[in-house]
Parts: sequence; C-alpha cells; structure tokens
Amino acid sequence: MKVAVGMLLAVLALSPALAQPVVTSAAPLATSVTVYRDPNRGEGRIDPRWPNGYALVSEKRRITLPAGESTIRFEGVADGMLAVSAVVTGLPGGVSEKNRDARLLSPASLLDGWLGNRVHLRRTNRQTGKVSESDAIIRSGPNNAVVLQTAEGVEALRCSGLPETIVYDGVPEGLSAKPTFTVNTASPGATTVDVTLTYLATGFDWGASYVARVAEDGKTLDLFAWLTLANGNSAGFDGAQLLAVAGAPNRTSDFGTLVAQPPSPVLNLQCWPMDSTSTHDAWGLPVPPPPAPPMPMMYEMAVAAAPQAMRMAKGNIAADSIARQEELGDLKLYRVPMPVDISSNGQKQVALLQKAKVPFTLFYRATLSPFQSDTASRPIGIALRMQNKDKDGLGIPLPSGGLVVMQERADDELLLADAQMRDRAVGEKVEIDAGSNDQLRIQQETLSTDDDGTLRRVRVTLTSALDRPAPVEILIDRTDGYDLVASGRTLTPKDGGRLWALTLPANGKAVLDYSLRRQD
Repeated sequence: MKVAVGMLLAVLALSPALAQPVVTSAAPLATSVTVYRDPNRGEGRIDPRWPNGYALVSEKRRITLPAGESTIRFEGVADGMLAVSAVVTGLPGGVSEKNRDARLLSPASLLDGWLGNRVHLRRTNRQTGKVSESDAIIRSGPNNAVVLQTAEGVEALRCSGLPETIVYDGVPEGLSAKPTFTVNTASPGATTVDVTLTYLATGFDWGASYVARVAEDGKTLDLFAWLTLANGNSAGFDGAQLLAVAGAPNRTSDFGTLVAQPPSPVLNLQCWPMDSTSTHDAWGLPVPPPPAPPMPMMYEMAVAAAPQAMRMAKGNIAADSIARQEELGDLKLYRVPMPVDISSNGQKQVALLQKAKVPFTLFYRATLSPFQSDTASRPIGIALRMQNKDKDGLGIPLPSGGLVVMQERADDELLLADAQMRDRAVGEKVEIDAGSNDQLRIQQETLSTDDDGTLRRVRVTLTSALDRPAPVEILIDRTDGYDLVASGRTLTPKDGGRLWALTLPANGKAVLDYSLRRQD
C-alpha cells in the first residue's frame, strides 16, 4: 500500500496540473531608456533605418507571486535585449534561472509548433462560395512544402486549387506574440512586489539635428537643436524617461554576437512539380522568387522638421521643455524633462538646446591637395566661425549631428546649406559650412614637374567679383615625404597642413606659388 501511494504521489508530481506556475507581466509601470550613440557612426546624422547604437533600459513592474517556485514572464522587452546583461531586483526569493525567449509567434512558428498534431483545414468553393472544414494532420514543417494528411489522403497545402487555410485550436506552449524574458524564482509566501528589470539592448541610436537661423543683418544667428532618437525595435516604450549620453564609453563586448538570435522559420508554400496540380504554371514561366524581407520602416523627420524648429526658435520655447545637461564622468548626459513615447520602429525628436543671437564671423575657405591638378576654377565655400564660450553667446557642449543653415529674408526662411556639426566642447572654436559663393573662385594648376619627381611647382589663383574685401583661408593638405615651400607668402601650420590666410580685395585677385620637394 505504501508503494502504491508513493507511485501515486510520483505520478501527481509529474502531472501538468501541478507544473510550476507562470506569472506574466504584460507591461511595465514606468520605464527609463538611456540611449548611447553608435560608436562606429562617426559624426553627422544617424541612420534612422538601421540604428546601431544601444540603450540601457530600466523597467519597474508590479508582480503578484504565489508561494513557492514560479516562472515570471516579462513581456514586451526590446528585440535587441542582451539577456546576459539583464538584472532583476526586488524579488523576495531572488533569481535562480533566466532565459531570453526568442520564439516569437509567426505563421511559420505556429505551423512548426503543431507539427504532427491535428488541425482544421478550411476551404472555400470558388463557384458556390460554400465553406467546408475537415480535420488534417500536419506531416511536414514550414521549411519545405507543407504536407497535410486528410481523410482523402496526403496533399500539399494550397495545391487543391481552392482557397484554403489552416485553423488551429490554440497557440503552442513557448510561443509569444511579444519578445519575452523569463526568470525562475521561489517566493517564501504569496505576495505582490514591485521589481526592476534592467538590461542593455541594441537597435537604438541618437544624434543632434541642428537648425542655425542667420539673422537678416548677417552678424548673429539663433541656434536650435533637436535630440533625434531612433528605435529599431518592435517594442515601444510609452511615457518613458528618456536620457541620452554623448561621448564614447569604453565598450569591449561584441554586442552583435551577444544579441544574435537563432533564425526564425520561414513559411514556404510549394506544390509538387506535377502537371495535375491546379497551381502549375500553364505557360511554362518561372515562378518569381519570394520578395526580400522589408527593411524596418522608420518615421523620418530630419530636414522636414526645420520649419517647425524655426517657429520654436522664434517663439523662444520654454526652458523647462529643453533637455537638461548633466555630467556623467567624462561624458555628457542629457535628461528630457517630460515623459516621452518612444514608438516601435520609429523616430522621436525633442528639444535639445537653444541659443539666441550668437555672434559669428563669416569667412571663405577651401581645401586643396597638392597633387590634384584642377585647371577649371570652382566656387569657394562659405563658413561661419563662432567661439564656444559663454561670453560669446554659446558656452555649451555641442554633440555631433546634422546641421541645416537658414537665412532670414523679410518673412521668408531660405535654405543656405545642409552641413554637419562635429562634437565641440566648451571653449573650442566652432566652424560650420554655409554653402558656397560663385563670385569667389579658386583654381589650382601644376606649372612643372621634374622628370624624376623630386620637385613639383604649383600655382593657386583666387579671384573675386565681390564689391567688398573677403577674408579667405586656403588649407593645403599635408603630403608625407615632401616639403612645401611657398614663394613670397607666409603659410601657417593648421590641422597637419599649411594655411594660406588673406583678405582678398574687392574685385581683386591673389596668386600663391609653392613647390613640393621630395625629402631625401
């Protein structure tokens, strides 16, 4: 009798009814998302379609736990979650095991989960419109033609010539409609607790999107910037606390390897290559290949948002709606003061900074390569120079990003340039491109080259059709292995090259002759 009771208890212990309970947390109460820029992107605008930065996500969730062991499912985490980085705090029994569930619900995974099981095959007669339903057993998975066994025999799905579909009685265990992270815990008693789930996730990026509005007098400008955030994950975060980190933290982990997921199954519907099948191509034409998977679509705003930024800058937006800068070691942290809805596969812009009436100096510049001969003249670029100091109207860190330069003309705003802003610290000189001037032109030509290549003589000619003097700076790139000697001109070192700075007279002309001599 004791043996029988022991066997009964063993059977009951293995019974599904007594399996470890599952607690599902469908959504967080509050979320904080701290976004780090793509370290390999360099300077300029982000790529909203393929964000390659990352984020630190922290979610507060309320969970009701039963006494004893249970499995907690955190639904709606980011697709790019790095499960190895996940930390759950606040559980009275701690965490004994954690798993990142990569099996998302899809037509192929649903079919694969019902392999060998009974489903319902629903067909519609094309002529009568009558719907019939019969039982079938799935005999092959989604990788090949889907083969079904019915009362009439064995056949492939969608090869009968009738519109047909499979109806399932439920969803197989382990499939989730949302990215899910699970942990196992053992609670000393039934309780409701607030826990925090924190993890790193890929598929984010951010950058600054600047709009510089040049005043009509051409002496000052208003500088406004968006904080542009891209989220490439299918998970969105409503009402999140958004933070952005500028700079390059030391990162040695290979995020791409850590976040790699097993490939999802693809549903492939094919008929047998027989002339009797109703879907056979009677004309002998090849069946086109399936379309490539679409790129994740993002809502793009960059230059289109410039007019709105102009209106905001003119209206001097409230200071409490602009991101607040904080120190984070050697990095800069920008905290958005209001909750932000971060859409899935979307892009968000919030006010980053605003400075009014910043004085600047306009000058003209060009960069030359000594070994590039150009017999045709070309326009010289326009540049605006500012000092990033508080006494000069700036005095704030300027993260890298895209830059749109606009010019006031009466009631109109005219586009001057679409340029880039490099990372600039407080106290640095800031130079931005503002288009080009066709009335100032530059020409470089090679006068002579020795047969052995030891000496090369070059002439640079500047011409002006302006009715005023023009400050011009010409930077000649460094050429390793050669010495550059100017004839009758003073060149100063700059950025590894040599700078020719001058004031070109109104309707005037200037010539620079220099030689390149190969070093011994």
